[in-house]
Amino acid sequence: MFSAVFYILMILFIFVALILILLILIQKGRGGGLASAFGGMGGNTAFGSKTGDVLTWATSVIFGIFLLLAIILNLLANKYGTSPAANASGSTTPVQTPAGPPVEQ
Repeated sequence: MFSAVFYILMILFIFVALILILLILIQKGRGGGLASAFGGMGGNTAFGSKTGDVLTWATSVIFGIFLLLAIILNLLANKYGTSPAANASGSTTPVQTPAGPPVEQ
């Protein structure tokens, strides 16, 4: 069950990350950025004059979802996964070095 939930959340996490990237690239920066490529002139944006507020709000919401998914995935991985620290403190067999040729005196 863990693997199915984890992989579904991971796919959702990647999808939200891609949406976040696209939202950031569409926004108008100080110099116009990629938003000017869609809107034509520097004063216009791709989706109208009030898109700065809408895109800023949408970016904030998508970032909140992104952050929440990142925390949940981290907690799931820590709870059900194995970490190097857990393996180091567990019962491990000591490593034996191979015997070399006898030393002559």
